[in-house]
Amino acid sequence: MFALVDANSFYCSAEAVFRPDWRNKPIIVLSNNDGCVVAVNRLAKAIGIERFKPFFQIKSLCEKHGVIVCSSNYELYADLSMHMMQIIGAFAPKQHVYSIDETFIDVSNAREALSPFDVLGKQIRRAVWKEVRLPVCVGFGETLTLCKVANHAAKRLPGFDGVCVIENNEQRDRILSKMCVSDVWGVGRKLSVRLKDMGITTALKLAKMPPKLAKQHFSVEMERTILELNGVSTKSWDEVRANKQQIFSTRSTGQRILELQSLMQAFSLHVSSACLKAREQGSVAGAILIFAHNSPFDDGISRGFKQVLRTACPTNDSIVMSQLVSQAIPQLFIPGVKYYKVGVGLMDLTNEKHQQLDMFTAKPGRPELMKAVDALNQRYGSDTLFLGSQGISPKWHMRRDMLTPQYTTDWHHIPRIRCK
Repeated sequence: MFALVDANSFYCSAEAVFRPDWRNKPIIVLSNNDGCVVAVNRLAKAIGIERFKPFFQIKSLCEKHGVIVCSSNYELYADLSMHMMQIIGAFAPKQHVYSIDETFIDVSNAREALSPFDVLGKQIRRAVWKEVRLPVCVGFGETLTLCKVANHAAKRLPGFDGVCVIENNEQRDRILSKMCVSDVWGVGRKLSVRLKDMGITTALKLAKMPPKLAKQHFSVEMERTILELNGVSTKSWDEVRANKQQIFSTRSTGQRILELQSLMQAFSLHVSSACLKAREQGSVAGAILIFAHNSPFDDGISRGFKQVLRTACPTNDSIVMSQLVSQAIPQLFIPGVKYYKVGVGLMDLTNEKHQQLDMFTAKPGRPELMKAVDALNQRYGSDTLFLGSQGISPKWHMRRDMLTPQYTTDWHHIPRIRCK
């Protein structure tokens, strides 16, 4: 038996943790550079605000209904997510964090301690709310896909009060009959269109489809999904995930970059971010892809550059990589281009413990220095230590005009309580 615990409108709920006066108000969260809506709570949905809508299109609607608009506060979300996952993990010996707001736990042995499972679900909900003030829903099922189904019911169907347990075929069929086929885990928009053309409109109809026929018309993944909907376990979470073969760091800028110095600062920032990811998975890179271009909406034509740089020896040292990139940028920089998208990609990755060294080339970098920098940044917050080449206060940084305080990760933003 498994359980899936999922936070309700996580970004919006996180914004209200330290603002109790926001908890019964419509809230939306915007994407990078405040471009479009990426999170909407229940009250905002009721007004008619949809996810992925450009903010300028719904700005007047937000002002009319007093919607609270927030820029993405990634530092706050990541910290609250970490605490939420720790609390949930204490309820089971095995846990798999699926995303920033979802986690699976194995509750196969929980019945001896707590019976029935809905008692455990209510305890999880209470514990998360008490410790981090985040509302969650809990779904129990014999397979991971049925966990998703149960969680969907706990969150969207009436009568479950945030906890749903699927223990028998009758419960399963009743919930599946009320669930659209497009809401099934692993069935995307395009697949749901094809299924509806075949007359399969609900999750229950999909569950009754012969698995072999599904494999023939779709794929082995669809066959596995149908088996999972019928209680046959075919999916499992990965205890050890494979390392990434390429690591990218890229982002659009808050303001267009016109100066060479600002462009070099942006590249230094992305190099540091990519190298950190490489160190976290124990990889070194033999090459780095750098690219920058404008927005075609600015000049009517796409302009920029893309270049692959080889390292003398594979490394994950931020300083070494930043120096390599900084030497190349002046030759690639095109005056007059309004750079909007900047990024780097680490390529030719190998395990740092088993890399092949050249007997005539010294191993680049200072791993102990990088280890110390990472430890300090992990303890005191990201960018506590950073390369000077990143700039102190760059003007091109991501625009977050409606950013709320980073209550849990910045000393200057610690909540203050006033007693009357």
